[in-house]
Amino acid sequence: MRLLQIVRKMSEAASIEQLSALRMKYHERKNAFLEQDIKVKDPFCVFRDWLSDALNTKEILEPNAAALATVDAEGKPSNRFVLVKEATAEGFTFFTNYGSRKADEIAANPNVAIAIYWMPLRRSVRIEGLAEKIPHAASLKYFHERPRASQIGAAASPQSQRIPSRSHLDKIECSIKAKLGPDGEVPLPNWGGYLVKPHLIEFWQGQTDRLHDRIRFRRGPNVESEIDGQLVHGGENGWVYERLAP
Repeated sequence: MRLLQIVRKMSEAASIEQLSALRMKYHERKNAFLEQDIKVKDPFCVFRDWLSDALNTKEILEPNAAALATVDAEGKPSNRFVLVKEATAEGFTFFTNYGSRKADEIAANPNVAIAIYWMPLRRSVRIEGLAEKIPHAASLKYFHERPRASQIGAAASPQSQRIPSRSHLDKIECSIKAKLGPDGEVPLPNWGGYLVKPHLIEFWQGQTDRLHDRIRFRRGPNVESEIDGQLVHGGENGWVYERLAP
């Protein structure tokens, strides 16, 4: 709780007019994030290590919370938070209503970006890639692993659509409960998962002197032809990596 107390004191000491004065202490130079410290030059391995650190940091209440950015057919961006429910060598999975704004925008343009920030660790991960729906069976399986109240909530909510009031949702929820009874299985609504297959993953670690560490992994057609051993380096499994200026 020590870190949270420090952050609260900083917030209390500054008014809205003094936001520019807020300063968080980050890592010292002795704790720099260096290439030689990456044992396996594969971003999924680095992500698993960092996620493990986040899971074991009690101040981080939702280590899988991530900002998901999409763009519509006209190129206008939007952003919201989702929960990453699976992270494998194939990509990152989240779940949502397939009738939501984010789903509509992914249908129009599957290029998405994800940002995760673990403030107590002074670390962030940026991910860019293509989002695609996961198989129906996988969505169904996860849906029925959720708490029953969450299943009913997903069935009751026409996500991103206009509704007249909060009580409107309550009425739909009550209707579903009455129809299903206490033990009836909740049918899968228009809801499921997306897998984001990344072509770029960047790891950021803050430094107090603002010379932050940024190491970016990329993969895709012809990226390995860029390897020169100075600016671009060969990694594992088709990835290359490079250090970026902060």
